[in-house]
Amino acid sequence: MELKKSNRSAARIRVALQGTSGSGKSYSSLLLGYGLTKDWTKIAVIDTENKSAHLYSHLGDYFVLNLTAPFTPERYIEAIDTCENAGMEVIIIDSISHEWEGDGGILDMHSQLAGNSFTNWSKLTPRHNSLVQKIIASNSHIIATVRSKQDYVITEKNGKLAPEKVGMKGVQRDGLEYDFTIFFELDIYNNATSTKDRTQLFNPRIPIKIDISTGTCLLYTSPSPRDGLLSRMPSS
Repeated sequence: MELKKSNRSAARIRVALQGTSGSGKSYSSLLLGYGLTKDWTKIAVIDTENKSAHLYSHLGDYFVLNLTAPFTPERYIEAIDTCENAGMEVIIIDSISHEWEGDGGILDMHSQLAGNSFTNWSKLTPRHNSLVQKIIASNSHIIATVRSKQDYVITEKNGKLAPEKVGMKGVQRDGLEYDFTIFFELDIYNNATSTKDRTQLFNPRIPIKIDISTGTCLLYTSPSPRDGLLSRMPSS
């Protein structure tokens, strides 16, 4: 055992970004990840979105691990192990929703089990929890994206009524946010609002644009003595 002084830069960050399609989850995750490590070659994306992570290759030389069905918890864990063994400092899981609702995911497996539906959860919950524990215990920073179910509302713009896409419930097991350091909700304009923040750096009433400086602030910035919140962060 060794006793050390606390140091934010020694912490391993767990961040979840939840939003509908087009809300900027993948792009924001990459910028956030670079802010955490300042080295694109130390970032890996576990891509469940049919190689879509390659769309942002202009940003830098990060790595991509293409994860295909079946999206079992064990395959996610194997993918994280692969990234860790390769020395990746930031692992982006894009997205973790497939483990819950994808082909071969938890809900898919549950629907195929014979017998009592309630009892069958005792077989699947430990498998899901193993993935959560893997994320918590990782020596890498973990960023996970979560899909939101989407709906449309009618809003007024420039005197005209128009449909606007809005996010609803996230596609993952209830309570996932409790296992992350920070949980961001992204809207269709790429604005991020913190709904959980153990760092006390973000004002839950003031949305931000996630950029490289967001990740840097997570490692090196202490909350302001005045209000304990970073409502405005400098552009990188």
